[in-house]
Amino acid sequence: MHAAHKTIGVSAAPAALRSWEPFGFSTADDLSGPLRVCLVCAAATRGAEESLAALERDLADRCEVECSRLRGPSAGELADLAGLETSDCMLLLWRQTALEGGRLQRIRDYCRLGGAIVGVRSAGCALQDWLSFDKEVFGADYLGHHANRPTEVRIVEAVGDHPILLGVEPFTSEGSLQKSRHLAEDATVLLWGKFAGYGEPVAWTRTYHGGRVFYTSLGHPEDFGQPAFLRLLANALRWTANRPR
Repeated sequence: MHAAHKTIGVSAAPAALRSWEPFGFSTADDLSGPLRVCLVCAAATRGAEESLAALERDLADRCEVECSRLRGPSAGELADLAGLETSDCMLLLWRQTALEGGRLQRIRDYCRLGGAIVGVRSAGCALQDWLSFDKEVFGADYLGHHANRPTEVRIVEAVGDHPILLGVEPFTSEGSLQKSRHLAEDATVLLWGKFAGYGEPVAWTRTYHGGRVFYTSLGHPEDFGQPAFLRLLANALRWTANRPR
């Protein structure tokens, strides 16, 4: 049993997945240790390195955390993904990424064994070798963007007491409003974005194979300078990993 997925362990996985080494998800005995975050990014994604550096600094100020960063010189050349196996949660910041063989299988295994997942911005349309990734894992169809104008971000009042929203205030994102449609029935929308009369969900939670998933279509490079956005991600990482506060 592990923190992100309390009901299904590696032994319950299909035979095709059992050939991989077990993932090192947190157990009830080590929830008090550092939060182990695997940051997966493609350096070619605009501002990715600077964005993740800002996030790491913010996380270090908030909690005991160990961050490992898996990255590549381009979207299709990510480093080995073996670090996932000892992580409590995975944060994805990439786009239009082609993964083959073992690297793609590690992502599939992590997701389908109930790993904790936080997706940011273009992560929803990233995997070119798993085109249903956005709908299957994050629970929505990515259908492009509205005009390139700032987005007003507001909290959905009905879920204002959700742990991910603790300390998060409304703010303005410099990123264009992303079109996220056909949300999964189990999705809980936390934040709503507005632009010139258009409205879209911009942050939500759901579960995938028993694991907790958080996705936000926010994540423009300038968002990582917003205290509210950094707090949102910090809360989401702890929530998906099922870490007590």
